[in-house]
Amino acid sequence: MSITVYYTSVSGSREVKQHQSEIFQFLDSKKIKYFAVDISASADVKEEMRKKAGNPSAMPPQVFNGDKYCGDYQKFFDAVEDGKPGAFFKL
Repeated sequence: MSITVYYTSVSGSREVKQHQSEIFQFLDSKKIKYFAVDISASADVKEEMRKKAGNPSAMPPQVFNGDKYCGDYQKFFDAVEDGKPGAFFKL
């Protein structure tokens, strides 16, 4: 199991920063190890994230467990609301 969160360190959007923060805080609070990959580091990384998500316009945060796509912030939020965050992260 290896959770990867694609995020951006240079988003001008307060909403994106908030969404990223919520996912990181959740993972930290549950002591779930993860890799944070900053897509602002290179266009190649952004393309990799979009290809893996199967969405040419996907925006961060995007979450994966190994090669399995977990979803974006909205799917994370819905899973937490439903009390099923473990299912979202495919744990």
